[in-house]
Amino acid sequence: MFKHTHPYKPFIKEDTTKLIVGTLPPPRFSMGELLEKDVDFCYGSYYNSLWLFIDKIYKLNLRYDNSKKAIEERKAFLIKHKIGVCDIVESAERDKIDASDLGMKNIKLRDVIDYLKQYPKINTLLFTGGNSKNGPEYFFRKHLKDYNLKLELVSNEVPRIHEFLLPVEVSSHKKIRRIKTVSLTSGSGSANISISRVPIYKKLRAEKPDFNTFDFRVMQYSKFF
Repeated sequence: MFKHTHPYKPFIKEDTTKLIVGTLPPPRFSMGELLEKDVDFCYGSYYNSLWLFIDKIYKLNLRYDNSKKAIEERKAFLIKHKIGVCDIVESAERDKIDASDLGMKNIKLRDVIDYLKQYPKINTLLFTGGNSKNGPEYFFRKHLKDYNLKLELVSNEVPRIHEFLLPVEVSSHKKIRRIKTVSLTSGSGSANISISRVPIYKKLRAEKPDFNTFDFRVMQYSKFF
């Protein structure tokens, strides 16, 4: 049994307004066995593609290697755009050492709600996947139940948007914060099948045959990053 522990602490600043919420990076990040193009930071797997989408949207010309420069480039982007990262899984156990969300067992979740209370300017959660089992939205729904909270549907179009009301106490007064959640299409290759079924993707693909799943994600992510 492999104990898969998240190698990175949440990356959140006082003025953070959006929070990226995933699960766990591939086990090699916890084991210190990075590949040549991996970056030792949140979503650093070259094959995860999140930073490739962001790079394309903003034309950042990011480095993809194990250097400190590559890490600082990503931190600078997040700070400038007031975006944080707080994956919801702290640790899990695996029979097989791979990055499959379905392969996680005995899962320990981070208290994302507590982070939201600590950082009151956060108003949006960007899930790097939908409500499939052991995905970030799936875990967050379970997490909300511990606080007697639940997601309410705002838009059923891809990416699906929900919201929830978070009671907080400010200067001895109770206040309600409205938090939006966006379930972005996962950057994993396995999500390509679900993308191929999305009506808007089919339409764009028919109009422009060279339009692909990478382009679809860039189009989708650009609205929220």
